[in-house]
Amino acid sequence: MTMNPALSAFNHVVAFEVAKDSLVIHVLPTEKQSIAANRPAAIRKALIAEMRRNAEASLGPLLVVCEATGGYERHVLEVCEELGIAVHKAHGSRVRHFARYLGLLAKTDPIDARVLALYGLKTADLRLYVPPTPEVLALKDLKTRRDQLQQMLFAETNRLEHARHVSVSRSLKAHIASLRKALAALEAEIAAHVKACETLARKARLMQTLKGVGPATVAAILAYMPELGSFTKGQAACIAGLAPINNDSGTFQGSRHIEAGRAAVRKTLYMTALVAIQHNPVMRLFADKLRRSGKPSKVVIAAVMRKLIVTLNAILRSGEPWSHAKAA
Repeated sequence: MTMNPALSAFNHVVAFEVAKDSLVIHVLPTEKQSIAANRPAAIRKALIAEMRRNAEASLGPLLVVCEATGGYERHVLEVCEELGIAVHKAHGSRVRHFARYLGLLAKTDPIDARVLALYGLKTADLRLYVPPTPEVLALKDLKTRRDQLQQMLFAETNRLEHARHVSVSRSLKAHIASLRKALAALEAEIAAHVKACETLARKARLMQTLKGVGPATVAAILAYMPELGSFTKGQAACIAGLAPINNDSGTFQGSRHIEAGRAAVRKTLYMTALVAIQHNPVMRLFADKLRRSGKPSKVVIAAVMRKLIVTLNAILRSGEPWSHAKAA
């Protein structure tokens, strides 16, 4: 495996296999393993000990690796930020593929902790975790709750269609009215939150210069993909899960497909693409060209979604509004 020269400096890796209440900690190159509570004090104690050991042995910069585990990794990330330690939040699927590459099919917390440490030591081009600002964290909480209410409203509306008993129908209608009221209030709060933060407001104004992109799309991207504008074209598409993946071998050329990435962003971009195809002349011409070449409808929509996220990344990267003449 080819090593990234920048990462070869990380000869000292501390991996945290995270559970709700506990952590399995594996250290390389010492192969030392221990168990600690998933609490800031315990994490701080373990990392300070490793920082001292690092200084005594002159091992070079320290890297911490943990997996994304639905928020239970937050104490590790916060302590690393507090202590100024480089940290990578690993994607679970990539770590499992790495374990299979090593021939490690068994899965236990101690094994997973060692695999995480090896993954951090040997993987090139790891993207170091950059903590989101308090404004982005607040927006993400608001947007997540807004999406939850939207899903509940959709489910209750479907149930109402099949309700037969008067009491059931009355209950559903009351809940639907309550959900709509709460949804409208949250959407107003999201808009006010974005407007109140200068950085978020500036990004929102820039993104909405791209015809077809509205407040809902802007809120989703600011909440779920706040790094947009710091990526290359390919990285933006890949992180959104919109990069076409080849499936070729010899003379065989399989269909390209998309997978992984940030589902919440991709879901929002689907609706944005449908609007852009109708109302954005550039996107409509792009979609028509693909249709004339024989591309299926879903492929056309996915291609427009990819063009949208790449264009938005270019807008935020340049800090200039979108114009028809500017290529993404």
